[in-house]
Amino acid sequence: MIKKATFLTSNSDFRKCPSAHKPEFAFIGRSNVGKSSLINMLTNNKGLAKISGKPGKTQLINHFEINDKWYIVDLPGYGFAQVSKTLKADWEKMIKGYLTNRENLEATFVLIDSRLDPQKKDLDFILWCAQNAVPIVLVFTKADKLSVSKVKGNVQKFLKASNTIFEEAPLYFVTSSSTAVGREELSGFMEELSEEFYAQQ
Repeated sequence: MIKKATFLTSNSDFRKCPSAHKPEFAFIGRSNVGKSSLINMLTNNKGLAKISGKPGKTQLINHFEINDKWYIVDLPGYGFAQVSKTLKADWEKMIKGYLTNRENLEATFVLIDSRLDPQKKDLDFILWCAQNAVPIVLVFTKADKLSVSKVKGNVQKFLKASNTIFEEAPLYFVTSSSTAVGREELSGFMEELSEEFYAQQ
């Protein structure tokens, strides 16, 4: 269980991130998928990750230290809202540099809006992750906005669409920042992987 969460640092280059002696878990998704809200729900701290009505608020690699043992990393979104091509290219370079070079990255949580049919930008991103051996876990957000059966149907649609990318469907969680659905399961999963990280040291 997450008992303590503190903001540590923001960087634009993976080489300036904290030393890699603690496991970390990255969170990424399309703009407006509810990433900051999810991080705040998981840590039970509404002010931890900055929430904005304007997509593209997260522009750096943000590290939050959890229970003094591991990190949650808030990454800029992909499918960026109204930003220049130069800035978009800079963000892409920063994200891909981080994801392919952090040896202590235990999992990358790719956030998917559970209300929508499979989106090309999401599928393109997880394809890139697969091609670059970036370990991912799918996290379906905003599950409180639809009926349980509708969410389940949309999850299955996305998994089916990802069949061409993975031989085996990725692990996934269903969450809601409003009702805290998925909090225990997701935080418990990170805690478990964190313990495995230290056991292998």
